[in-house]
Amino acid sequence: MADVAQKKIYKYKKVLSNPSRWEVVLKEIRTLVDMALTSPLQDDSINQAPLEIVSKLLSENTNLTTQEHENIIVAIAPLLENNHPPPDLCEFFCKHCRERPRSMVVIEVFTPVVQRILKHNMDFGKCPRLRLFTQEYILALNELNAGMEVVKKFIQSMHGPTGHCPHPRVLPNLVAVCLAAIYSCYEEFINSRDNSPSLKEIRNGCQQPCDRKPTLPLRLLHPSPDLVSQEATLSEARLKSVVVASSEIHVEVEHTSTAKPALTASAGNDSEPNLIDCLMVSPACSTMSIELGPQADRTLGCYVEILKLLSDYDDWRPSLASLLQPIPFPKEALAHEKFTQELKYVIQRFAEDPRQEVHSCLLSVRAGKDGWFQLYSPGGVACDDDGELFASMVHILMGSCYKTKKFLLSLAENKLGPCMLLALRGNQTMVEILCLMLEYNIIDNNDTQLQIISTLESTGVGKRMYEQLCDRQRELKELQRKGGPTRLTLPSKSTDADLARLLSSGSFGNLENLSLAFTNVTSACAEHLIKLPSLKQLNLWSTQFGDAGLRLLSEHLTMLQVLNLCETPVTDAGLLALSSMKSLCSLNMNSTKLSADTYEDLKAKLPNLKEVDVRYTEAW
Repeated sequence: MADVAQKKIYKYKKVLSNPSRWEVVLKEIRTLVDMALTSPLQDDSINQAPLEIVSKLLSENTNLTTQEHENIIVAIAPLLENNHPPPDLCEFFCKHCRERPRSMVVIEVFTPVVQRILKHNMDFGKCPRLRLFTQEYILALNELNAGMEVVKKFIQSMHGPTGHCPHPRVLPNLVAVCLAAIYSCYEEFINSRDNSPSLKEIRNGCQQPCDRKPTLPLRLLHPSPDLVSQEATLSEARLKSVVVASSEIHVEVEHTSTAKPALTASAGNDSEPNLIDCLMVSPACSTMSIELGPQADRTLGCYVEILKLLSDYDDWRPSLASLLQPIPFPKEALAHEKFTQELKYVIQRFAEDPRQEVHSCLLSVRAGKDGWFQLYSPGGVACDDDGELFASMVHILMGSCYKTKKFLLSLAENKLGPCMLLALRGNQTMVEILCLMLEYNIIDNNDTQLQIISTLESTGVGKRMYEQLCDRQRELKELQRKGGPTRLTLPSKSTDADLARLLSSGSFGNLENLSLAFTNVTSACAEHLIKLPSLKQLNLWSTQFGDAGLRLLSEHLTMLQVLNLCETPVTDAGLLALSSMKSLCSLNMNSTKLSADTYEDLKAKLPNLKEVDVRYTEAW
């Protein structure tokens, strides 16, 4: 049976290799498609063979009319329902999308083909022309009368009517198409920057004409480089004005680079970069004025709008934030005011999302590399406001980082000016930040402390919060005054409020052993525990104390020697923070979500650890 099918395919291949009259050719194509669809033997070779034959036919006959093109596309449409088009056929489809975007073939035939690609494609790197075809199809939709409304309905159809998209490949494939399209808008200047023979002269300040002027569609046919690893820079001590002009892009560069000493957080011997370490990076200073041609401008507008649409879906937002966290855009895009203004909507959506897996992606993927937080902070290349988005990002990050000292230290070293300005204008988040800086002794300079106090006292909300801080400081002095018990056990079912009430009732400067076992305390009580100066033993057995509280304890209770976390909801995210508590000699992590890797990491970083209980964990 297979031999019969192969013989028929060979017959049609021979007939179509020497076309005479196109009406006869079209009839033969339809017969070939019917044969493939009705053949009892259904496999990839039977279905792909007709597509490859037609692909070769089209590549060898470039003088066909538009109507003949459309007739052939309609004839092979049934095969495309369950098969990806081969590369040459994708190129032919791309050409049709560019030349006839309003053709009904685009809507009726290409739509299900592109939907199938987005749902089932696993790697555009292995088939870049599928990505290019999808890219050109979306641009064709954007050329219709309704424009972005049609594109929006297409995105909605890909997501589905429910709150959760049933196809996991749709989002990463759409993002890959968007990134490639946005990259293509700046590709000509990127090529002149990275590959031009006159690059050295340009960097030395000489103005060089750009003689490469391919049209945008031709440039789109070339596969894009790795969009995630765009690390190229134009860093010299000082660059004079450089102008690169072409048919698609006009760029004027005025770049001044100032060397800044590297900032390092005091994290002991911990070599693992964490979220707060990533805040310590200051963005490079650069100014670019970029003007795109009309076609590139339309392409950019279309695909940035798609990223905004994607960010509106709650189920897609975590994955979208993770995909965009490495900032997979060329530096030309980040220096383009229109691009950063439009993308700001996406960053705002991340900053408004209460899920830590989303808003933590505002920070960089590793220490030493900029994140969205740096780019959209005052002084960052993408910041176009007085710090409103910055305040929103700080507010959400402060919640997830639980007001840690490293978070505050990074803001004090890099963003103290904007924080004070926003506090002066009554921003409550920034007022709280300044109060915490004073409370945690983040600011060493006396003049700076006085300036912060003056800033706080200049607004009603600041004055009220500063007075509350002073009251807390007086209570803290009383709490830490020598005296009181050395051991204390709270009754079962005690709450955070009960603990706070107890600690405000007298002096606990001598308290060394505190048991909160089997109580209802949570991570919220950590802000009271860190005020106990002599605490050496802490029992949190069977409480709801979690990762956020552990992170706070690890920064303040560095002299703690015994810690019981048995049957608490802590995970690796919080347990890793214990590596800074070098005095720990006894640690109970029985029945927690401790992993074997985290256990090995803690053993390596806690030299005094003698007693460890890891029963009923992965590390057991």
